[in-house]
Amino acid sequence: MLEMSPKSCFEGVMVPLLLLGVLANHGCESSPTPDSTAVVFEGARLIVGDGSPPIENAAFVVDGGRFDQLGPTGEVEVPRGANRVDLTGRTVMPTVIDTHVHLNQERDALIEDLRARARYGVSAAMSLGRDTRDLSIREEEISGAARFRSAGVGITSPEPGRSEIPYWVTTEEEARQAVQEQAARRVDIIKIWVDDRNGQYKKLSSELYGAIIDEAHQHAIRVTAHIFALEDAKGLLRAGVDAFAHGVRDTDVDEEVIELFRDRGDVVLVPNLPNRGVATDMSWLSGFLPPDELEELQAAAVDNPDAQATFAIQARNLARLNAEGVTVALGTDGNTPWAPHIEMEDMVAAGMTPAQVIVAATRNSADLLRLADAGTLEVGKRADFLVLEANPLEDITNSRRIVSVYLKGEEVDRSAMTQ
Repeated sequence: MLEMSPKSCFEGVMVPLLLLGVLANHGCESSPTPDSTAVVFEGARLIVGDGSPPIENAAFVVDGGRFDQLGPTGEVEVPRGANRVDLTGRTVMPTVIDTHVHLNQERDALIEDLRARARYGVSAAMSLGRDTRDLSIREEEISGAARFRSAGVGITSPEPGRSEIPYWVTTEEEARQAVQEQAARRVDIIKIWVDDRNGQYKKLSSELYGAIIDEAHQHAIRVTAHIFALEDAKGLLRAGVDAFAHGVRDTDVDEEVIELFRDRGDVVLVPNLPNRGVATDMSWLSGFLPPDELEELQAAAVDNPDAQATFAIQARNLARLNAEGVTVALGTDGNTPWAPHIEMEDMVAAGMTPAQVIVAATRNSADLLRLADAGTLEVGKRADFLVLEANPLEDITNSRRIVSVYLKGEEVDRSAMTQ
């Protein structure tokens, strides 16, 4: 019998073809290396989203829908067989997250809302307080769509003539029961309204919102509050509120509320700024909206002294609280998919730097929504990012000069935006 040693696989001797087949089956011949699933993006300026300086001439590897490597070009090891995308001259930043919206209730319309947001670079949105729908869509991965989060149905005092969707509570028992029902729906946050609507209604009392906050915290759920007045902000901070869905709008903040914010260092402010009341060029939406809709928007984008005065109060308050180190996130209210880009411009106009606004719109907003896998460009996180024509750190309006949007490493089809 012929005996073969491992060495014989490498000796240049003639052996019968049958024996070669046997040796191959025993591992002497290797199979071809399969093509890599990784994609390396090279040459862009990389804004991480955590406030650190951008990485110039960066490279990053995306594999399996997540960031596998990030760093300066030359320090990133390109996987063998990886596809390569040249982004020289571009800027890459995390996708935007909108923490305050009001989306459609019907499923198909809701999915279109989420897809529209993705086309404008928004990867997640939280609907605040008017969601009677089934919330199971939160667990779905919908191709080309932003992720969905919800406060379910919010809680307020009776407001006859306004929306009847929120709970109208007048007793502590009703308030706690409302929280319990929403906790059973596994909402992401509880929304309350503390506002008399210019004296039209009796606002939610401190006893009632205190009970709501206490009950929510017993269920490990946070509470965000719609407010208008400074005194209500103070009361809510004392009661343990977790976030504000609007800033103070009636007057300038004072030292007392600043001290309360300092004592509650984990509270998040979503300023939700109003229209600035200044003439604005809306042509950046040309080709993305029907001409008649764009014409209507442009006609409304004019100087308005009353709006300017309203904006000025909230702008000063945002600037002050931001300077004091209060955590700021981004929210837009309503159902306008491109509104985050306007809000970011307004936040800069109020006194924040572009870098601070980007952190607010990405990392801080992801934290508010408890999206641990989003908000910054880091190894292991979802590959959700924007490719921009220009640098938003120099001019925040460059956030809207989008070349492409990627969600979980897949490019979003933006062709539906073209009219």
